[in-house]
Amino acid sequence: MRGSGPLGRAGLALLLMAAGAGGRPRPAASRDQPRSNVVLVACDSLDGRLTFFPGNQTVDLPSINFMKRHGTVFLNAYTNSPICCPSRAAMWSGLFTHLTESWNNFKGLDPDYVTWMDLMEKHGYRAQKFGKLDFTSGHHSVSNRVEAWTRDVDFLLRQEGRPMVKLTGHRKQVRVMEADWRNTDKAVNWIKEEAVNLTQPFILYLGLNLPHPYPSPYAGENFGSSTFLTSPYWLEKVNYEAIKIPKWSSLSEMHPVDYYSSYTKNCTGEFTKEEVRNIRAFYYAMCAETDAMLGEIISALRDTGLLGKTIVIFTADHGELAMEHRQFYKMSMYEGSSHVPLLVMGPGVREQQQIPNVVSLVDIYPTMLDIARIPVPQNLSGYSLIPLLCEKAGSEASPRGPRPSWVLSEFHGCDVNSSVYMLRAGRWKYIAYSDGSSVPPQLFDLTADPDELTNVAITFPVIVHSLDKILRSIVNYPKVSSSVQEYNKQQFISWKQSLGHNYSSVIANLRWHQDWLKDQKKYENAIEKWL
Repeated sequence: MRGSGPLGRAGLALLLMAAGAGGRPRPAASRDQPRSNVVLVACDSLDGRLTFFPGNQTVDLPSINFMKRHGTVFLNAYTNSPICCPSRAAMWSGLFTHLTESWNNFKGLDPDYVTWMDLMEKHGYRAQKFGKLDFTSGHHSVSNRVEAWTRDVDFLLRQEGRPMVKLTGHRKQVRVMEADWRNTDKAVNWIKEEAVNLTQPFILYLGLNLPHPYPSPYAGENFGSSTFLTSPYWLEKVNYEAIKIPKWSSLSEMHPVDYYSSYTKNCTGEFTKEEVRNIRAFYYAMCAETDAMLGEIISALRDTGLLGKTIVIFTADHGELAMEHRQFYKMSMYEGSSHVPLLVMGPGVREQQQIPNVVSLVDIYPTMLDIARIPVPQNLSGYSLIPLLCEKAGSEASPRGPRPSWVLSEFHGCDVNSSVYMLRAGRWKYIAYSDGSSVPPQLFDLTADPDELTNVAITFPVIVHSLDKILRSIVNYPKVSSSVQEYNKQQFISWKQSLGHNYSSVIANLRWHQDWLKDQKKYENAIEKWL
């Protein structure tokens, strides 16, 4: 029996919640109840701070707001590596980046790696995925790889196109990112035609490209993605008055790694306040379009009577700086780039709950296994979110002990000339670089300085020492940084040898061609000196 009347039971339950029955915990599912279905919608580049106050004042995100009313929002969820492939490798493996050795956007998990979805399928779930996955090796352009491999070379070249905006279509144009809408339609149809008839539980994954910026072909061969593109329909969802123009340090005052990132991202030139405001507005509009796709999935579950039996999770691989700290894109430990959305609703999940604990994407793996009642391997970096979501921590504590009070994120790819390690614990964010001594660390007090404008590492040496000690107990980061440097050099040498006589022309015409071609010999010599 699919429900009572045209709304179905789930629709009726939603109406009751809307009428004021929310705010109380639903009973957590007991072992003899059927296992919940799960839907994971993972988008690309959505700043997690947009899912709660005050960030949520800038743009209308009704589907995210719906999930908050009928579920839980995590206020401090982080990526384990602020770039597509390494972040997704962490989410699908449950392991930190230094364990997966997913150093850049080309190097992810082996194709035969056993993910949480594989285990759920093995334990009786029907598994279906649509859209962007990007957690195995072999993706992204040659330019992307070469830039990551050569980041220790003593040169400075613009690698990305200058960030820009582009308006397309008309005031009624809803579907701008066609590929994402096609995948959303496939997922909706699968729910309505297949999932509704299943006798076994299902796990459905939808991967979206939005709100990642669009390619910028004007930048030449191997162009990057620096165009924030939307239609007037979505731009009208943005509250221009609420858009904050970020404060920038002068170029001379920037942390050396930030300066390198800003330069390679083509952001050290002049930008008017209007340009910055527009980039941010167009980005928020792209987030609104993403939210609408999430809404289509929730509606399909509601229309089929499946919503009350399904745990829905919404997250992203990383955020987007949108001109904060004089940068766009990700590849940074600043909040805009490293803070991700994480919302969960469904059977047993507390409603209207905001969780302040620090969590990260490696927690998805054990959470999925917990939902499916599959024993959780002891070697994972992540911890199940179920005790936080359902408030049953007391009765079912993890055999590994309590969840740690910190999260780890690390970065080893392009647009940053050092390996970076971030530890978030309580009010503090500690960022260490390379071997821990050649590049100065950063420490931010996120309570007093949420915009991360003042590095207080020199002011609080005891806290730096204490956090660095914790960091070194998790990862021997000087050793990992050294391994990455060696890997980069070996990969570059193999690539160079594979090109033979074509090497000089190929390397000159990558994304940095505008700068490289001004003085080819100088840059080739810098590489030879490095090798």
